Amino acid sequence: MPRKTVLYGAHVGLDAKMGTFAGYDMPLYYGLGVKKEHEWVRSSAGLFDVSHMGQIMVRGEDKDGNNAVDFFERITPSSFDTLDIDCTKYTVLTNENGGIIDDLMVTRTGVNAFHCVINAGCKEKDIEWIKSQISEDSDLEFTHFEDWALLALQGPEAERVMHEVLDMDLSDLPYMGLWARDDYQMFISRLGYTGEDGFEISVPNEAAPELWDKLLAHEEVEPIGLAARDSLRLEMGYCLYGHDIDSATSPVEAGLSWVIGKENTGFIGADIVLEHMYHGVARKRVGVRLLGKGIAREGAPILDGQGFEIGTLTSGGYGPSVETAVGQGYVPSEYAKRGTDVFVSVRGRKIAAEVVRMPFRSARTKKS
Repeated sequence: MPRKTVLYGAHVGLDAKMGTFAGYDMPLYYGLGVKKEHEWVRSSAGLFDVSHMGQIMVRGEDKDGNNAVDFFERITPSSFDTLDIDCTKYTVLTNENGGIIDDLMVTRTGVNAFHCVINAGCKEKDIEWIKSQISEDSDLEFTHFEDWALLALQGPEAERVMHEVLDMDLSDLPYMGLWARDDYQMFISRLGYTGEDGFEISVPNEAAPELWDKLLAHEEVEPIGLAARDSLRLEMGYCLYGHDIDSATSPVEAGLSWVIGKENTGFIGADIVLEHMYHGVARKRVGVRLLGKGIAREGAPILDGQGFEIGTLTSGGYGPSVETAVGQGYVPSEYAKRGTDVFVSVRGRKIAAEVVRMPFRSARTKKS
Protein backbone atom coordinates (compact mmCIF):
# COMPACT_ATOMS: atom_id res chain seq x y z
CA MET A 1 0.00 0.00 0.00
CA PRO A 2 1.30 3.47 -0.88
CA ARG A 3 2.02 5.75 2.02
CA LYS A 4 0.13 9.00 2.51
CA THR A 5 1.25 12.44 3.59
CA VAL A 6 -0.68 14.28 6.30
CA LEU A 7 -2.33 16.33 3.51
CA TYR A 8 -3.74 13.33 1.64
CA GLY A 9 -7.30 14.17 2.73
CA ALA A 10 -6.93 17.74 1.48
CA HIS A 11 -5.87 16.51 -1.97
CA VAL A 12 -8.77 14.06 -2.22
CA GLY A 13 -11.11 16.83 -1.09
CA LEU A 14 -9.88 18.95 -4.00
CA ASP A 15 -10.59 16.09 -6.45
CA ALA A 16 -6.92 15.74 -7.29
CA LYS A 17 -5.87 13.05 -9.72
CA MET A 18 -3.76 10.85 -7.44
CA GLY A 19 -0.91 8.56 -8.38
CA THR A 20 1.93 6.65 -6.77
CA PHE A 21 5.27 8.42 -6.60
CA ALA A 22 8.26 7.23 -4.54
CA GLY A 23 5.96 4.94 -2.57
CA TYR A 24 3.45 7.71 -1.73
CA ASP A 25 -0.05 8.37 -3.01
CA MET A 26 0.46 11.92 -4.29
CA PRO A 27 -1.52 14.50 -6.31
CA LEU A 28 -0.49 14.49 -9.96
CA TYR A 29 -2.76 17.40 -10.91
CA TYR A 30 -5.91 19.22 -9.84
CA GLY A 31 -8.77 20.96 -11.65
CA LEU A 32 -6.67 23.38 -13.68
CA GLY A 33 -4.79 20.58 -15.41
CA VAL A 34 -1.04 20.22 -15.82
CA LYS A 35 -0.37 22.98 -18.37
CA LYS A 36 -2.39 25.64 -16.57
CA GLU A 37 -0.90 24.65 -13.22
CA HIS A 38 2.55 25.09 -14.75
CA GLU A 39 1.61 28.52 -16.09
CA TRP A 40 0.02 29.53 -12.77
CA VAL A 41 3.30 28.96 -10.95
CA ARG A 42 5.16 31.06 -13.52
CA SER A 43 2.67 33.95 -13.19
CA SER A 44 1.32 33.83 -9.63
CA ALA A 45 1.87 31.37 -6.74
CA GLY A 46 1.45 27.61 -6.66
CA LEU A 47 1.20 25.47 -3.52
CA PHE A 48 2.81 22.02 -3.49
CA ASP A 49 2.70 19.25 -0.92
CA VAL A 50 6.24 17.87 -0.79
CA SER A 51 5.89 16.19 2.59
CA HIS A 52 7.03 12.91 1.06
CA MET A 53 10.57 14.32 1.06
CA GLY A 54 12.83 13.34 3.94
CA GLN A 55 14.05 15.77 6.60
CA ILE A 56 17.05 14.90 8.76
CA MET A 57 19.58 16.62 11.02
CA VAL A 58 23.18 15.83 11.91
CA ARG A 59 24.87 17.83 14.63
CA GLY A 60 27.60 17.76 17.26
CA GLU A 61 31.30 17.08 17.67
CA ASP A 62 32.91 13.82 18.71
CA LYS A 63 35.62 13.28 21.29
CA ASP A 64 38.34 13.29 18.64
CA GLY A 65 37.38 16.79 17.52
CA ASN A 66 35.60 15.70 14.35
CA ASN A 67 32.44 17.72 13.93
CA ALA A 68 29.41 17.98 11.68
CA VAL A 69 31.30 20.23 9.24
CA ASP A 70 33.99 17.59 8.82
CA PHE A 71 31.30 14.93 8.43
CA PHE A 72 29.51 16.72 5.58
CA GLU A 73 32.81 17.48 3.86
CA ARG A 74 33.45 13.74 3.86
CA ILE A 75 30.08 12.47 2.63
CA THR A 76 29.69 15.26 0.03
CA PRO A 77 32.26 17.00 -2.22
CA SER A 78 31.20 20.46 -1.04
CA SER A 79 32.85 22.84 1.42
CA PHE A 80 30.82 23.87 4.47
CA ASP A 81 33.35 25.55 6.74
CA THR A 82 32.59 29.03 5.35
CA LEU A 83 28.84 28.50 4.89
CA ASP A 84 26.98 31.00 7.07
CA ILE A 85 24.48 29.82 9.65
CA ASP A 86 20.91 29.79 8.26
CA CYS A 87 22.18 29.38 4.70
CA THR A 88 21.57 26.43 2.38
CA LYS A 89 23.76 24.67 -0.17
CA TYR A 90 22.79 22.21 -2.89
CA THR A 91 25.11 19.22 -3.02
CA VAL A 92 25.31 15.47 -3.60
CA LEU A 93 26.15 12.38 -1.58
CA THR A 94 28.92 10.42 -3.30
CA ASN A 95 29.80 6.74 -3.13
CA GLU A 96 33.22 5.08 -3.27
CA ASN A 97 33.06 4.93 -7.07
CA GLY A 98 32.40 8.66 -7.39
CA GLY A 99 28.72 8.09 -8.24
CA ILE A 100 25.82 10.06 -6.81
CA ILE A 101 23.81 8.42 -4.03
CA ASP A 102 21.38 11.35 -4.01
CA ASP A 103 21.23 15.10 -4.42
CA LEU A 104 20.05 17.13 -1.45
CA MET A 105 19.73 20.53 0.19
CA VAL A 106 21.93 21.06 3.26
CA THR A 107 21.24 23.99 5.60
CA ARG A 108 23.66 25.05 8.30
CA THR A 109 21.52 25.69 11.38
CA GLY A 110 24.36 26.05 13.89
CA VAL A 111 28.13 25.97 14.18
CA ASN A 112 28.02 22.17 14.10
CA ALA A 113 24.44 21.50 13.05
CA PHE A 114 23.02 20.76 9.60
CA HIS A 115 19.46 20.13 8.41
CA CYS A 116 18.97 18.22 5.14
CA VAL A 117 16.08 17.68 2.77
CA ILE A 118 16.50 14.42 0.86
CA ASN A 119 14.56 12.92 -2.02
CA ALA A 120 11.51 10.81 -1.25
CA GLY A 121 12.58 7.91 -3.46
CA CYS A 122 16.01 7.78 -1.79
CA LYS A 123 14.93 8.50 1.78
CA GLU A 124 15.51 5.11 3.37
CA LYS A 125 18.69 4.51 1.35
CA ASP A 126 20.10 7.93 2.25
CA ILE A 127 19.35 7.57 5.93
CA GLU A 128 20.98 4.14 6.06
CA TRP A 129 24.05 5.42 4.22
CA ILE A 130 24.48 8.56 6.32
CA LYS A 131 24.05 6.67 9.58
CA SER A 132 26.55 4.05 8.41
CA GLN A 133 29.15 6.80 8.02
CA ILE A 134 28.83 7.82 11.69
CA SER A 135 31.12 5.60 13.74
CA GLU A 136 29.64 3.79 16.73
CA ASP A 137 31.78 5.72 19.20
CA SER A 138 31.00 9.10 17.62
CA ASP A 139 29.05 11.74 19.52
CA LEU A 140 27.46 13.05 16.34
CA GLU A 141 23.67 13.08 16.70
CA PHE A 142 21.40 11.95 13.86
CA THR A 143 17.69 12.86 13.82
CA HIS A 144 15.00 11.89 11.31
CA PHE A 145 11.99 14.22 11.37
CA GLU A 146 9.36 11.65 10.45
CA ASP A 147 6.42 13.65 11.82
CA TRP A 148 7.08 16.90 9.96
CA ALA A 149 5.47 18.12 6.73
CA LEU A 150 6.94 20.22 3.93
CA LEU A 151 4.97 22.68 1.79
CA ALA A 152 6.36 24.64 -1.15
CA LEU A 153 4.89 27.98 -2.21
CA GLN A 154 6.40 28.93 -5.57
CA GLY A 155 5.94 31.82 -7.96
CA PRO A 156 6.38 35.59 -8.34
CA GLU A 157 3.55 36.32 -5.89
CA ALA A 158 4.87 34.00 -3.16
CA GLU A 159 6.47 36.74 -1.05
CA ARG A 160 3.29 38.83 -1.10
CA VAL A 161 1.16 35.82 -0.18
CA MET A 162 3.37 35.00 2.80
CA HIS A 163 3.05 38.60 3.98
CA GLU A 164 -0.71 38.84 3.56
CA VAL A 165 -1.60 35.38 4.87
CA LEU A 166 0.98 34.82 7.60
CA ASP A 167 1.89 38.44 8.34
CA MET A 168 5.53 37.72 7.53
CA ASP A 169 7.75 40.25 5.81
CA LEU A 170 10.34 38.01 4.17
CA SER A 171 11.65 40.61 1.75
CA ASP A 172 15.06 40.55 3.44
CA LEU A 173 15.35 36.75 3.44
CA PRO A 174 17.94 35.96 0.73
CA TYR A 175 17.80 33.15 -1.78
CA MET A 176 18.93 29.93 -0.07
CA GLY A 177 18.38 31.58 3.32
CA LEU A 178 16.50 30.11 6.31
CA TRP A 179 14.07 31.77 8.74
CA ALA A 180 12.97 30.00 11.92
CA ARG A 181 10.13 30.83 14.30
CA ASP A 182 11.25 31.49 17.88
CA ASP A 183 9.71 28.26 19.16
CA TYR A 184 11.28 26.29 16.27
CA GLN A 185 7.92 24.99 15.13
CA MET A 186 8.21 26.50 11.65
CA PHE A 187 11.17 26.76 9.31
CA ILE A 188 11.02 28.71 6.04
CA SER A 189 13.68 28.39 3.34
CA ARG A 190 13.77 30.67 0.31
CA LEU A 191 14.35 28.10 -2.40
CA GLY A 192 12.49 25.59 -4.54
CA TYR A 193 12.46 23.29 -7.55
CA THR A 194 10.76 25.55 -10.09
CA GLY A 195 13.20 28.34 -10.91
CA GLU A 196 10.77 30.89 -9.47
CA ASP A 197 11.01 32.85 -6.25
CA GLY A 198 9.39 30.92 -3.45
CA PHE A 199 9.58 29.18 -0.13
CA GLU A 200 9.65 25.72 1.38
CA ILE A 201 7.87 25.65 4.74
CA SER A 202 8.60 22.91 7.27
CA VAL A 203 6.10 22.41 10.10
CA PRO A 204 4.99 19.57 12.38
CA ASN A 205 2.38 17.33 10.78
CA GLU A 206 -0.39 18.56 13.05
CA ALA A 207 0.11 22.16 11.83
CA ALA A 208 0.21 21.36 8.11
CA PRO A 209 -3.52 21.10 7.20
CA GLU A 210 -4.38 24.50 8.72
CA LEU A 211 -1.38 26.11 7.00
CA TRP A 212 -2.31 24.50 3.68
CA ASP A 213 -5.90 25.82 3.92
CA LYS A 214 -4.80 29.34 4.91
CA LEU A 215 -2.39 29.66 2.01
CA LEU A 216 -4.82 28.12 -0.45
CA ALA A 217 -7.52 30.64 0.55
CA HIS A 218 -5.49 33.46 -1.01
CA GLU A 219 -6.72 34.42 -4.46
CA GLU A 220 -3.24 34.22 -5.96
CA VAL A 221 -2.69 30.61 -4.82
CA GLU A 222 -3.68 27.39 -6.56
CA PRO A 223 -2.76 23.79 -5.61
CA ILE A 224 -0.17 22.30 -7.96
CA GLY A 225 0.55 18.62 -8.52
CA LEU A 226 3.69 16.64 -9.24
CA ALA A 227 3.18 16.61 -13.02
CA ALA A 228 3.57 20.39 -13.26
CA ARG A 229 6.41 20.24 -10.73
CA ASP A 230 8.22 17.99 -13.18
CA SER A 231 7.68 20.22 -16.22
CA LEU A 232 8.76 23.26 -14.18
CA ARG A 233 12.00 21.62 -13.07
CA LEU A 234 12.64 20.29 -16.59
CA GLU A 235 12.54 23.81 -18.03
CA MET A 236 15.18 24.76 -15.45
CA GLY A 237 17.44 21.83 -16.34
CA TYR A 238 17.32 20.54 -12.76
CA CYS A 239 18.24 16.90 -12.21
CA LEU A 240 15.74 14.27 -11.13
CA TYR A 241 17.43 11.49 -9.18
CA GLY A 242 17.08 8.05 -10.71
CA HIS A 243 16.67 9.61 -14.12
CA ASP A 244 19.24 12.34 -14.84
CA ILE A 245 21.67 11.28 -12.10
CA ASP A 246 22.26 8.01 -10.30
CA SER A 247 24.82 5.92 -8.46
CA ALA A 248 26.85 5.40 -11.66
CA THR A 249 26.98 9.10 -12.57
CA SER A 250 29.74 11.35 -11.29
CA PRO A 251 29.02 15.02 -10.47
CA VAL A 252 31.35 16.03 -13.30
CA GLU A 253 29.50 13.96 -15.91
CA ALA A 254 26.26 15.46 -14.64
CA GLY A 255 27.49 19.02 -15.04
CA LEU A 256 27.51 19.54 -11.28
CA SER A 257 31.20 20.30 -10.86
CA TRP A 258 30.22 23.59 -9.19
CA VAL A 259 29.19 21.71 -6.02
CA ILE A 260 32.79 20.55 -5.51
CA GLY A 261 34.59 22.69 -2.94
CA LYS A 262 38.05 23.93 -3.95
CA GLU A 263 39.56 22.85 -0.65
CA ASN A 264 37.66 19.57 -0.26
CA THR A 265 39.78 16.68 -1.49
CA GLY A 266 38.95 14.11 1.19
CA PHE A 267 35.36 13.24 0.36
CA ILE A 268 34.18 9.74 -0.43
CA GLY A 269 34.97 8.92 -4.07
CA ALA A 270 37.28 11.93 -4.42
CA ASP A 271 39.95 10.04 -6.36
CA ILE A 272 37.54 9.33 -9.21
CA VAL A 273 35.57 12.60 -9.12
CA LEU A 274 38.69 14.78 -9.06
CA GLU A 275 40.20 12.72 -11.88
CA HIS A 276 37.08 13.53 -13.91
CA MET A 277 37.26 17.17 -12.94
CA TYR A 278 40.88 17.71 -13.92
CA HIS A 279 41.21 15.34 -16.87
CA GLY A 280 37.73 15.33 -18.37
CA VAL A 281 34.98 12.77 -18.88
CA ALA A 282 33.83 10.63 -21.77
CA ARG A 283 30.21 11.75 -21.55
CA LYS A 284 28.32 14.83 -20.38
CA ARG A 285 24.75 15.75 -19.46
CA VAL A 286 23.37 18.22 -22.00
CA GLY A 287 20.18 20.08 -22.79
CA VAL A 288 18.37 19.17 -26.00
CA ARG A 289 15.82 21.38 -27.73
CA LEU A 290 13.63 19.80 -30.41
CA LEU A 291 13.45 21.80 -33.66
CA GLY A 292 10.91 19.60 -35.40
CA LYS A 293 7.36 18.74 -34.37
CA GLY A 294 6.93 16.17 -31.64
CA ILE A 295 7.62 15.54 -27.98
CA ALA A 296 10.39 13.23 -26.81
CA ARG A 297 10.25 11.53 -23.43
CA GLU A 298 12.74 9.78 -21.21
CA GLY A 299 14.40 6.87 -23.01
CA ALA A 300 14.28 8.44 -26.48
CA PRO A 301 17.55 7.77 -28.38
CA ILE A 302 19.75 10.74 -29.29
CA LEU A 303 21.28 10.35 -32.77
CA ASP A 304 24.17 12.05 -34.54
CA GLY A 305 23.87 13.60 -37.98
CA GLN A 306 24.33 10.22 -39.66
CA GLY A 307 21.58 8.63 -37.60
CA PHE A 308 23.82 6.63 -35.25
CA GLU A 309 22.72 6.46 -31.63
CA ILE A 310 25.04 8.44 -29.35
CA GLY A 311 22.95 8.82 -26.21
CA THR A 312 19.55 8.71 -24.53
CA LEU A 313 17.22 11.29 -23.06
CA THR A 314 17.00 10.95 -19.28
CA SER A 315 14.15 13.48 -19.04
CA GLY A 316 11.95 14.98 -21.70
CA GLY A 317 8.64 16.68 -22.34
CA TYR A 318 6.92 19.85 -23.44
CA GLY A 319 7.95 23.12 -21.76
CA PRO A 320 4.85 25.35 -21.63
CA SER A 321 6.87 28.45 -20.75
CA VAL A 322 9.41 27.98 -23.55
CA GLU A 323 6.74 26.69 -25.93
CA THR A 324 8.74 23.82 -27.28
CA ALA A 325 9.75 20.26 -26.46
CA VAL A 326 12.94 19.97 -24.41
CA GLY A 327 14.94 17.28 -22.71
CA GLN A 328 18.23 16.39 -21.13
CA GLY A 329 20.47 13.39 -21.52
CA TYR A 330 24.01 12.13 -21.89
CA VAL A 331 26.13 12.24 -25.02
CA PRO A 332 29.86 11.70 -25.71
CA SER A 333 31.80 14.83 -24.75
CA GLU A 334 32.62 15.65 -28.37
CA TYR A 335 28.89 16.13 -29.02
CA ALA A 336 28.27 18.26 -25.93
CA LYS A 337 29.13 21.63 -27.48
CA ARG A 338 26.23 24.08 -27.68
CA GLY A 339 24.75 24.29 -31.15
CA THR A 340 25.61 20.71 -32.10
CA ASP A 341 22.95 19.35 -34.46
CA VAL A 342 21.43 16.03 -33.41
CA PHE A 343 18.25 14.05 -33.89
CA VAL A 344 15.94 12.50 -31.31
CA SER A 345 14.16 9.31 -32.27
CA VAL A 346 10.48 9.13 -31.31
CA ARG A 347 8.77 5.87 -32.24
CA GLY A 348 11.21 5.44 -35.11
CA ARG A 349 10.82 9.00 -36.41
CA LYS A 350 13.90 11.21 -36.45
CA ILE A 351 13.16 14.70 -35.10
CA ALA A 352 15.73 17.43 -35.68
CA ALA A 353 17.15 18.88 -32.47
CA GLU A 354 20.16 20.74 -31.11
CA VAL A 355 22.30 20.71 -28.01
CA VAL A 356 21.59 23.87 -26.02
CA ARG A 357 22.58 25.48 -22.78
CA MET A 358 20.51 24.82 -19.69
CA PRO A 359 18.38 26.15 -18.14
CA PHE A 360 15.98 26.43 -21.03
CA ARG A 361 14.41 29.39 -19.22
CA SER A 362 16.20 31.88 -16.99
CA ALA A 363 15.65 31.51 -13.25
CA ARG A 364 13.66 34.20 -11.45
CA THR A 365 14.80 33.45 -7.93
CA LYS A 366 15.33 36.17 -5.32
CA LYS A 367 18.19 38.54 -6.12
CA SER A 368 20.32 39.83 -3.25
